Amino acid sequence: MPLESLETAELSLSDARWQARVDLAAAHRLAVMHGFNEGIFNHFTLRVPGTGNSYYQIPFGTHWSEVTASCFMEISYDGERLSGEGEIERSAYCIHAPIHRLSAKAAAVFHTHMPFASALARLEDQSILPIGQTELGTLVHTAYDEIYTGPAFDPAEGARLAEVLGDKTVLMMANHGVATVGQSVSEAYDRLYYVERVAQVQLYAMWTGRPLKHLPQDVVDHTMQEFRQNSYQYGGKPNHVWHFAALKRLLDKKEPDYKD
Repeated sequence: MPLESLETAELSLSDARWQARVDLAAAHRLAVMHGFNEGIFNHFTLRVPGTGNSYYQIPFGTHWSEVTASCFMEISYDGERLSGEGEIERSAYCIHAPIHRLSAKAAAVFHTHMPFASALARLEDQSILPIGQTELGTLVHTAYDEIYTGPAFDPAEGARLAEVLGDKTVLMMANHGVATVGQSVSEAYDRLYYVERVAQVQLYAMWTGRPLKHLPQDVVDHTMQEFRQNSYQYGGKPNHVWHFAALKRLLDKKEPDYKD
């Protein structure tokens, strides 16, 4: 390849990696805005563009409200810090590295203990119920882990979770929380946003104590098939791209330093 082409490719990859950092920083800040974070724990990670063996992770102890594009460490799938400064949170590595490695869809892996989804995960039956359109749009992407095994201090737990997730992009985790994956930050965050909304609405409906109005099975089947087959795109972009761009515009007005 000519030197000029090599320089262009390198610049393009460099730009892609910086944009990835910016988007991942935005996701952390937005999670605070939406009440998804829990102290200094939980984890958002993103595969480093142009690699198949490393991901971005914040240094342990960083509050999500102070995350910036430049603060991320680059971590190998073997747990080695390749760049950046700080401590590698053990459970983040043990959950996320195997999922990144084993799932083609998991460029981004987001795990939270956000309140409504976590409350739903603490019920005997943590299922998302077929009681509305948004619920069906989330159900079609959802897998369930019914076994809590304790803190994830061994990568075998991440491998187990990857197997349970399969080809889905949302994982409800009994007695624990939720994880979402996506081929981009925007996709993983969109999944996270809507699973929390679904859990919130379902719990609100349950709290009334009145009977839930379940959708007829033929409507459920038809609607979920529509969600599987049809993916309308406006301007050639999926909905999650539009959604995340709108959310970043809010950050640009309130917390523009996330791009630093």
